[in-house]
Amino acid sequence: MTIAIDGYSSSGKSTFAKAIAKKLNYLYIDSGAMYRALTLFCLRKGIIEEVKTNEGKIDQYLKNIKIDFIFNNRQNRYETYLNGENVEDEIRSIAVSEQVSFISTIKSAREKMVGIQRDLGQNKNIVMDGRDIGTVVFPEADIKIYLTADVDIRAQRRYKELLEKGLKVSFEEVKKNIVERDFIDENRKESPLRKADDAIVLDNSNMTPDEQLEWFINLYNSIKENDN
Repeated sequence: MTIAIDGYSSSGKSTFAKAIAKKLNYLYIDSGAMYRALTLFCLRKGIIEEVKTNEGKIDQYLKNIKIDFIFNNRQNRYETYLNGENVEDEIRSIAVSEQVSFISTIKSAREKMVGIQRDLGQNKNIVMDGRDIGTVVFPEADIKIYLTADVDIRAQRRYKELLEKGLKVSFEEVKKNIVERDFIDENRKESPLRKADDAIVLDNSNMTPDEQLEWFINLYNSIKENDN
């Protein structure tokens, strides 16, 4: 079974998807982390500004990108690897957050990432979250969920996450980044953020992670019963 979870930045997609994957013993794939890893690669190469004036500049590097997800038993989480290096924490930095929406608008970059995502999910029980999973990557997904939440709540969640990692940022800076990412995600030419016609909307503004998982399990059981 393929479970696709799309939604806004910091709406809790990854937390939700990871909980589902753990509960069902499915493979979890964080598509957003893939674009973050690519953005980190571009930052390290110092080509962001060049790519902004010439998107084709990125093409020569795409063939050298390899992204994997490896489960860390000690941390009890899947971690993102870029060309064999664990970059899970580094890809969550503000520097990456400020550029990832731009990188994700580039057609060739999206084609590369979608190809990797489909390869990772081939013939497996998977949960994948992102912004175009139910509309582009896996339009035939068995379950599609569109996650949303109030922008201030999303900003507070992200702000708390960054503080817990020891990063010094202001709430206003975090909210500004989220609002900008929402606009770019919804208005980009390539695979904009859209709710799939058959996706189920979940506004989790006032829900705990446990309540969200309970909501999903009820949905999952209902779908399984109807299939039998």
